Amino acid sequence: MKTLLTLTIATALAFSSVHADTLTLNSSGSTFIAPINGRWFAEYNKLHPDVQINYQSVGSGQGIKSFVGGLTDFGASDAAMSDGEIAAVKDGGVVLLPMTAGSIVLSYNLPGVTAPIQLPRDVYPAIFLGEITKWNDPKIVAANPGVTLPDLPITVAYRADGSGTTFVFSNHLAAISPEFKTKVGGGKTVKWPVGVGGKGNEGVAALIKQTAGTIGYVEYGYAQQIKLPMAALQNSAGKFVAPTPDSGSTALSQVTLPDNLRAFVTDPTGDLSYPIVTFSWWLCHTQYTKPGEADAIKALANWCLTDGQKFAPDLGYLPLPATVVTKVQAAVNTIK
Repeated sequence: MKTLLTLTIATALAFSSVHADTLTLNSSGSTFIAPINGRWFAEYNKLHPDVQINYQSVGSGQGIKSFVGGLTDFGASDAAMSDGEIAAVKDGGVVLLPMTAGSIVLSYNLPGVTAPIQLPRDVYPAIFLGEITKWNDPKIVAANPGVTLPDLPITVAYRADGSGTTFVFSNHLAAISPEFKTKVGGGKTVKWPVGVGGKGNEGVAALIKQTAGTIGYVEYGYAQQIKLPMAALQNSAGKFVAPTPDSGSTALSQVTLPDNLRAFVTDPTGDLSYPIVTFSWWLCHTQYTKPGEADAIKALANWCLTDGQKFAPDLGYLPLPATVVTKVQAAVNTIK
């Protein structure tokens, strides 16, 4: 009994010692990047048990607010940060790191329709403006020969929270539709003329799955994971292109990152380009004061940019081009 007690105390002391040396990093933000962040952080912790990363999937808007307010060590946003948001960070400075990329898709719930539908450039902005209200609208029917579309009302599902996904999608709609630009515009939060709101990509995906006739915008990986249909969208070249890793990568390949690493592709060119793609950024400080924190964040980011990219395709993300990785690594290495 004495031996067992001694071993129990020794084990407890060893456990306590290990956890006393653990560095915890707290982060929050984008629901778009949440699945790959979760995979990265779990895999990295297996390799480095002394580093624990907590991530809260609360949306890009809240992620930026928490980072600016000093509540997190780093954040995540699909809208990067504006100059004003960067200026609001009082201590530590800001460096924006594009860590992954992906497509925003229009998923829908149409019972009995098995063929993927095609949505023209003038149609899907009109749906989100509330101007096209039935699935058998002549414009949708004309774009889908051979597909029997139901006489079913269209229900729009949108993000109710401040969202980088909304930022990307609404700015794309504003880029291709002057009417949408005037009436709604682009932003992390916009006033949608019609529809119902869900929290996070997962909330919108759930609304689509639950209600026949619903259409909404979600990150490709969420739609892929729960097997939601995804529309082929007409791109700037007039071609209907389905969201795939290849069509997303083709669109992304046109981007040249500026020195501040903020680049938005609101309407990519090219016959094979899927029209709605985005980077997703980590929001980091240029300088940290907690012992070991800067080195831990740099090591984590460099691992995610290299070994971690192999997890992107299975989760529905686009691996970053080598030229982008090189530029982002240079920015990572400025963190002190």
